[in-house]
Amino acid sequence: MSSSPLLPLPAGLEMATIETSADLLVVHVVSTKVKVYCPLCFCLAKRRHSRYTRVVADLPCAGFHVQLRLQMRKFFCDNAHCSRKIFTERVPTFIEPWAQTTVRLRQALQALGTATCGELGTRLATHLGIRISAATILRRIMALPSAPVKAVSHLGIDDFALRRGRNYGTILVDLQRHQVIDLLPDRKAETAKAWIRAHPEIKLVSRDRAGDYATAARQGAPQAVQTADRFHLVKNLAEAVEKALAHCRAELQKDPKEQRVAKAEVPEEPLLSLLTSNGQVYSAHQTERYERYQHVMALHKQGMKVKEIAKRVGLGARTVQRWLTSDDYPETQYHTRRHRSRFDAYAAYVQQRWDEGCHNIQQLWREIKAQGYPHSDRALRAHLEPLHGQRKAAFPAASSLDRFSAKEATWLFIRPLKDLDKKEQQELATIRRASKTAETIYQLVQAFLQIVRTRQGEHLDSWMNTVRACHIRELNSFVSGLERDQAAVLAGLTLPYSNGQTEGHITKLKLIKRMMYGRAGFPLLRQRMLHCA
Repeated sequence: MSSSPLLPLPAGLEMATIETSADLLVVHVVSTKVKVYCPLCFCLAKRRHSRYTRVVADLPCAGFHVQLRLQMRKFFCDNAHCSRKIFTERVPTFIEPWAQTTVRLRQALQALGTATCGELGTRLATHLGIRISAATILRRIMALPSAPVKAVSHLGIDDFALRRGRNYGTILVDLQRHQVIDLLPDRKAETAKAWIRAHPEIKLVSRDRAGDYATAARQGAPQAVQTADRFHLVKNLAEAVEKALAHCRAELQKDPKEQRVAKAEVPEEPLLSLLTSNGQVYSAHQTERYERYQHVMALHKQGMKVKEIAKRVGLGARTVQRWLTSDDYPETQYHTRRHRSRFDAYAAYVQQRWDEGCHNIQQLWREIKAQGYPHSDRALRAHLEPLHGQRKAAFPAASSLDRFSAKEATWLFIRPLKDLDKKEQQELATIRRASKTAETIYQLVQAFLQIVRTRQGEHLDSWMNTVRACHIRELNSFVSGLERDQAAVLAGLTLPYSNGQTEGHITKLKLIKRMMYGRAGFPLLRQRMLHCA
């Protein structure tokens, strides 16, 4: 019989018989070729030597595992100059020599492996009716040939973590074809330089602010233009702004009248650097936390209660209580669990005693403690606070500055004003009004972001001169970094190229790496990344 549409065979092969056994479909196939040529000398062979049977696996059909039993022939090669005297007829487009699977099954396994990898591919193949082991799938992936790298004129380069904090690799992307063209096993400048030097056709290299890649691009492709990624420029600016705003907290907490008096009477002096117990200089976050501590202590001296302080400054009541009971500023933060109150069962009795005139909280606590109340007198005091007849001290209304966080404020400074909701716009306006330094920082940030969004790199020099004139240390450090890499920064703020698609491919690489459960090495990861759809 001829081949079936459900199980097509190439020309020269026909089905003889079909047998079924459980979930196995055995197809006997015979060769009907009229002409057979020697695979070495390509001479026509007429003399038949013998027959033999090849057993190969094929793609499943209608839920059956398919096994092909091919009756193939051997021939004599009559060419006296040919080294092959006896050869077997070949069907290279259907079954490769010495293969135990058909070409179409091998291709299906390779596609399955590049999409899912070993163990997962085996489980999925079982559901698809393919009997295969994880090791076979991995061998199929590793056997995939690597296509030669085509000429690349615009290159994107970035690093990725093989094991975060320990091992890193490098990804190379063709920015015009939107394809990953290679992975390197490390992120050293020498490795990247060797690869780049082998491609003298490169005209542009897009990279982040890493110095190793800048060196590799400069030495490996001196003819290429380097562009610094705009996302990383904004990220570096945000880090500098957060540090600058953390140092503005003391200025933000001052009353406007006090600020005017201080400016008129006392010349501004630089703050001394705070040191930790081991002699390290406080980071911006640690400085901000210390200033919060000073704010808490000042409110406590004014007579404000713990819960009111906690609500005003945006901290937990236990944190405030711990700070107030400590002799010195506690550098380490401790986290304790809150316990639910069971006061409701005793509320009626306490209300009755209160109405009878017993306003001694200790006495009330001892009475309900005898009845089984599990908490302290401090918890009882919190429940009785609405009933307490004492007049509270008059404190100024809380403002968003009491809950000021440099990290959250940075997000307000970076985003466009139109993207902020009404509450966020009010918080931003309050910060800008309370601190002249914060207002200056905001104006500089928005000016730089305008340059980034509109790619007006020609305004970069004037912006940097403005920053230097403001004498804000953190922004001056940011400008110094731009000067060290000014050519690449200027190209990044002028040309349309960026590392955005490189970052996208890194996200895809991370997904593939996690599907491998972290147990596979770099060679397999490279194969999957280069051959994935």
